[in-house]
Amino acid sequence: MRLPRVAVLLALVVPATIVAAPGASAVIGGSVSTHAPWAVRMLVDGRGECTGTAISREWVISASHCFFEQAEAIADARIEFRVGRLDQRRGTPVHPVPGSRQGSADADMMLIKVPPMDVTPAKLPGSGPVRPGRIVRQYGWGATCQGDENACQSDVLKQSDLRVLPTRDRRCAGFAVPGGSDFCTTGVTGIPAGGDSGGPVMGTGTTADTLVGVFDTSDRATIAGAGDVFGQAAWIRRVVGG
Repeated sequence: MRLPRVAVLLALVVPATIVAAPGASAVIGGSVSTHAPWAVRMLVDGRGECTGTAISREWVISASHCFFEQAEAIADARIEFRVGRLDQRRGTPVHPVPGSRQGSADADMMLIKVPPMDVTPAKLPGSGPVRPGRIVRQYGWGATCQGDENACQSDVLKQSDLRVLPTRDRRCAGFAVPGGSDFCTTGVTGIPAGGDSGGPVMGTGTTADTLVGVFDTSDRATIAGAGDVFGQAAWIRRVVGG
């Protein structure tokens, strides 16, 4: 079971249950990214809303809560992805294949099929979930400020380095529980915010192109939560067919 989020954090949903409006989820602090061929910007009605990851040439993964507003699913026709560039203004537009979305029953994750993209997809983890103490890297085009996050969405991809915490750590309350579908992290350099929702949390070092998490919430100060991709890998492979 997923742990309910406290009210001050980004509103989240579990697919097929209660839905909520997505945050205009870029990284507060952090640095500008120089390598992220799998990063995908999600726009709704032409405005940046969330981030995602290409996990094949035809599938994007993001956060389920990005696809709902006012308790209603956002129509496919309103959604656009920008792919292939770190500056979202120069990315190639692609649109969801109508009716292709599939959400996880256990995590805040959504898979979306698109026409074939000219991208290098991220790898899925194969050796187990992320361990406490590990440094991971989060990417997104979201808010670079606190307050009105819609007013400070980034056009260029940014990143933050985060350290994975044990789920029993008291700081993880509201972000993850032992045995759940999320892991929680504390900021090392920067912290994700609104508009980063659904974006990649990647391994570092020799696993830099391995997707270990899907960012879903933060307190905009020190703590961020992400869905554990290893725990959802069987579902992802079943849907994507790889």
